Amino acid sequence: MTPEQIHQKLQDKFGDAILEFGAEALDPFIKIEASHVLEICTFLKNDSGLSFTSLMCLSGMDYGEDANLGVIYNLHSMEKKHKITLTVELPRTEARVHSVESVWRTADWHEREAFDLFGIHFEGHPDLRRILCVEDWEGYPLRKDYVVQEFYHGMRVPYKEDWEDYETLAKNPERGHFVFQFESKVPDLVESMKNGKSAKNKSEDKSNG
Repeated sequence: MTPEQIHQKLQDKFGDAILEFGAEALDPFIKIEASHVLEICTFLKNDSGLSFTSLMCLSGMDYGEDANLGVIYNLHSMEKKHKITLTVELPRTEARVHSVESVWRTADWHEREAFDLFGIHFEGHPDLRRILCVEDWEGYPLRKDYVVQEFYHGMRVPYKEDWEDYETLAKNPERGHFVFQFESKVPDLVESMKNGKSAKNKSEDKSNG
């Protein structure tokens, strides 16, 4: 089926729950009502003409600090050799949508990642907990309004300047042993990289000459 035919089939079946069709996108997408996610995804997998048995990817999305969050579902049918992308938008302050883990098992870790990094809650997920950050980390790192916490359990969280300015340890001794141990090795690593790059450039100059 073409993306247009898939969209029409969903439109006929679910009516107003089908909100938009992006036919001109690189990956044509169908935007659907978030409250119908489980129902629509179940239909897409089980309908014999669609047979979307593979969830290739599920990703969280932040459309801007004052805008909605979203979830993107990339679907593929190995039997029918067609694909489609579903999207949903969720209110930033109450980002909740039903889990599709019961439809495609591979959604398990994808949904946990979107929960961890965007704060999107997947209702009905069997084990919704953080997968990259520790459980008590503050905030959701891939949100565009995310502010990095300054301390974690009394240890100062390394900021970008910590890795680039090797004199900050004396100014900020409270940063913790991990940063100190890493930072003590950085000057040698940088010098080694510079020397390696210099030697490479000389070698290239000789070959070009």
